[in-house]
Amino acid sequence: MGEKGIGYELVREYPWERRDEFLDLNPAGQTPVLVDPDRGLTLIHSSVICEFLEETVDKTPMISGTAPNRAEIRRLTAWFDEQFYMQVVGPLLHERMEKRLIHRTSPDGGVLREAMRNANQLLDYIDWLLDHRNWLAGSSLSLADLAAAAHISVADYLGGIDWRGHEQTKRWYSGLKSRPSFRPLLSEKMEIIPPPTHYDKVDF
Repeated sequence: MGEKGIGYELVREYPWERRDEFLDLNPAGQTPVLVDPDRGLTLIHSSVICEFLEETVDKTPMISGTAPNRAEIRRLTAWFDEQFYMQVVGPLLHERMEKRLIHRTSPDGGVLREAMRNANQLLDYIDWLLDHRNWLAGSSLSLADLAAAAHISVADYLGGIDWRGHEQTKRWYSGLKSRPSFRPLLSEKMEIIPPPTHYDKVDF
């Protein structure tokens, strides 16, 4: 939405609380949910929201190019939303955030180490993509880059990224962090969990 110049307001939601008002919006109890009261519109799930915005807002297309190009953008977006999340972001969130905020228990060091090993392997693949392309899915910025940066941002916040040996990905991510659409997201903080000192720095 920032890349397309659409104004928005972020509303913090704790899905584990399963508030009745939120379940009325999304019975699955998951974020994100986009609500446009002026249009009487409620959209659920990140891919649905992004596809809707792509179809209804002409400015700054994020799924563009030939049919194979668009397929590659969708493939990588799904890869980050599914594989990167399941192997890295999800375990980190559970161990470092949910256990601390909800269960008041300590994280499992073995799970954290496995998530970091997974992150290192997945960053190797990103390095390979950037060795062969200007951006992750091709010659221009796309939804794949935004999805990747969003997941990496959460993993980095939670201390799950070791940037050593991943200069290609680090340079690419620095470029994403410097974009006006991305900068406000770096100011968002999790309750009682501070980010690493390098988290919101473009040069790190």
